[in-house]
This record gives sequence, structure tokens and C-alpha cells, in this order.
Amino acid sequence: MDAGSKSISSQKSSSRRAAPRPPLQEAGSRPYMPSLSTASRNPSAKCYGDRFIPDRSAMDMDMAHYLLTEPRKGKENPAASPAKEVYRKLLAEKLLNNRTRILAFRSKPPEPESILTDLHADAASLQAKPAKQRRHISQSADRTLDAPELVDDYYLNLLDWGSNNVLSIALGNTVYLWDASSGSTSELVTIDEDYGPATSVSWAPDGRHIAVGLNSSDVQLWDSSSNRLLRTLRGVHELRVGSLAWNNNILTTAGMDGKIVNNDVRVRNHIVQTYHGHQQEVCGLKWSGSGQQLASGGNDNLLHIWDVSMASSVPSTGRTQWLHRLEDHLAAVKALAWCPFQSNLLASGGGGGDRCIKFWNTHTGACLNSVDTGSQVCALLWNKNERELLSSHGFTQNQLTLWKYPSMVKMAELNGHTSRVLFMAQSPDGCTVASAAADETLRFWNVFGTPEAAPKAGAKASHTGIFNSFNHIR
Repeated sequence: MDAGSKSISSQKSSSRRAAPRPPLQEAGSRPYMPSLSTASRNPSAKCYGDRFIPDRSAMDMDMAHYLLTEPRKGKENPAASPAKEVYRKLLAEKLLNNRTRILAFRSKPPEPESILTDLHADAASLQAKPAKQRRHISQSADRTLDAPELVDDYYLNLLDWGSNNVLSIALGNTVYLWDASSGSTSELVTIDEDYGPATSVSWAPDGRHIAVGLNSSDVQLWDSSSNRLLRTLRGVHELRVGSLAWNNNILTTAGMDGKIVNNDVRVRNHIVQTYHGHQQEVCGLKWSGSGQQLASGGNDNLLHIWDVSMASSVPSTGRTQWLHRLEDHLAAVKALAWCPFQSNLLASGGGGGDRCIKFWNTHTGACLNSVDTGSQVCALLWNKNERELLSSHGFTQNQLTLWKYPSMVKMAELNGHTSRVLFMAQSPDGCTVASAAADETLRFWNVFGTPEAAPKAGAKASHTGIFNSFNHIR
């Protein structure tokens, strides 16, 4: 059993209702620094070098030859008569026209260009194709909202962010919806005391319908657009339902009884498969991106990988055998995250007695790496745009840690929560992460940056036909 858990019955309710605090200002971006290279990037720019070549068209070669040779002839024949000397002077006067310079410049040489001119040209050319800068990771939450009556229980899953950019959170007996586009809050449902509190929430792929697991073992399906209860799944479990996971029209449920059940929400007899393998509460449940493999983690310290192709199609038998049974963790396995860029890579995190993040090849069952984080691992999220992994932790620091994969070098530690960070959810565009902690706050972090081509927030998912035939249950 994982240390640091608190049962629902001992959870104290808080009547505090603080107004949401204003968002924090994001730090400025790193200023651009041009290269110090002096080589011009503009091929049309003139380069004069370190010397000036004169314009030879201004030269009088006959005059130059006369000036160079006549003085020498005079020295060779010093006994020339006075008449010849007078004649030579008159001839020179006529030829030279009182000019004495051999080389003549038609115009003044241009001034040498300053090094600053080259630097400015370099800067202009580089700004057209700026180098990829290291992104800034803010150490403060962008927004903090009050979350009173958040149940402090490691084994539950009370936070999810749908594809329509609406975040759901269960606070005590009430499930709230927070629209990230407008910042508005609405109440989906308040569960009766005999059935509550809510123990898990999970959005369907269409971003419109939502499943709510209850302490009574029931599961409710809601239409969030009309706040209408569509149906209640009863008799699936004997104890509370703390884990939910969607795979198209299949809602997989798991809870304290250790059972994992696939429910086809389109049909009256919704139980289609049951997975048996855990002896204690199932607190982690995630389908792979392809929908072919299911990962489950439990309070029995076990991690199971189930393959959909091995599931029985006969509801009466319904028992399926796991693909891999992994026993390396030393505490409850709640944090699970399938890698978005490698389909057979799974990250799992252990509780307070384990504190490790492990990476698995789910085709072979091999453990690829294990990293001791030093604290209870509560949740894991992959960056959809970079090879990075975000983990949230319990005692002693209650931090969020961003890791570079596969080196697992720490890139940043985000502090702000004062109690263990139990739940995390990722926005549809993959940039923002919401974290909910036992300190009864919900914080939003711009930890994954802005992708080059992010999908529009709130864009409707392609899975729109899940509940189309709901009114005609077979």
C-alpha cells in the first residue's frame, strides 16, 4: 500500500471558496544576439579591401616617359651647351604645361567601410532565418484557481482535459467544468451523499461526453453540452471506481475490487470483456495511442500490459490473460503515460516506497531504464512536440519535474504547490499542463512551450459517432 494516502471517509471538507487569482505574467523572451562574423553575407555589396587601385585612364604616358628619361640624359652628358639647356627647359614647359605629377586621380578614393556596417548586414541576413533558441520555461504558474474539497487520495483520478478545451475536476460530491477558452466555470453534477463522492472523471474522445466514477461503484455518462445524464452503468464493480479510460466507443473502468472491465456504451448489455490480474485496487489505467494495448497499475505494486487481440469476444467467459506482468515497482503504480512518438514505449511511476520512473518496451516486456526521483510519483505526461517527460511528485518537495528523454537530465523543477501534486492533465494543443494538489489549488503551467503548428484549441475531435445511436440501445 502506498504511503501517504488518505481515505475518503477521513477527508475533511472545506467551505472556503476563494476567487481565482489573476494569471501570472510570463517572462520576456531571450534577446537576439547577432553573429560577430565580419564577412559580408550580401553578394552585391562592394568590397574595397585594404588598397586603392588608381584610374589609369588619367595618365599621360608620353609625359611620364619624358620625365623619367630626361633628367638621366642630362646627368649622362654634363657638358651640354647653355643653348641646349634653354631649349630643354622650353620644351619641358610646352610638354608639361607646368604639371609635375606622373600619376593623376580622377576622383577622391572612397572612405573605407566601417566594421559596424558589416555587422548590421550580418544581423539583417540572420534575422531572416533566426536560429532555434532554447525555449524559456517559466518557474511560476500562469494561473492558479481555488479547488476546495479536493479529495486527498493517491488512488483516485479526479482531473481530465477534453478535446474541446474544457477541463473537468471533481471536488467532493460535485464535478465542475472549466472552459479554458473563456475562463468560465459551470457545475456538471452534484452527486447524492449516498453515492458520492466522485472518484474519477474522464472525457470521451469527442470532448462532449464525460464519464464519472462514483464511490458507490456506479459509473455515470453525461452530455456536457446539455448537462444531461445519458445512462448509469450499474453492477460492473462492487467497490468504488477510481480509474477510467476511453478507447473509441469502449469505456474501460477499474476500481477497488481489482477488476478491469470494457464497456461498450452503445449497447444495452455494455460489459464486453473483463480483465483479471490485480489483487488490490487499480489506480492507473491508460490505453495506448493505437488502442491495441492497455496498461494497468495497482496498489499490489503490479503493472500489467493487456493486448486487445487477446481479449475474449464471449461476454460469459470474458476472462483474458495479460500480455506482460511486470513486478519491478516496489509501491503502488498509478502514474502511466504512453509515449506519443514511439508506440511501444510506456513510462510508469511508483509510489512513496518506490519513487522510480521506469520505461518499458511493451512488445517484449523489457525494462529499458529506471530513474530514482527521490519522491512519490503521482502522475506522468509526455510532451507531444519534444522528447520530454513531465512528472508530478509528493513528499518532500511536491514539485513538477521536466526531464529530457532518453538522457533523463532534469530540465526544470516547478515549485508552487505546498502538498503532493496528485493529478495532471494536458491541454489539447499539448502546451499547457494543469496540476491539482492536496493543497486545494489548481495550477496551470506553460511548461511544454508553443509548437510550430499547434492545432486550434477546442477543435472538435474526429470521434463524433460514439453516442450517435445512444437513443436506440439494442
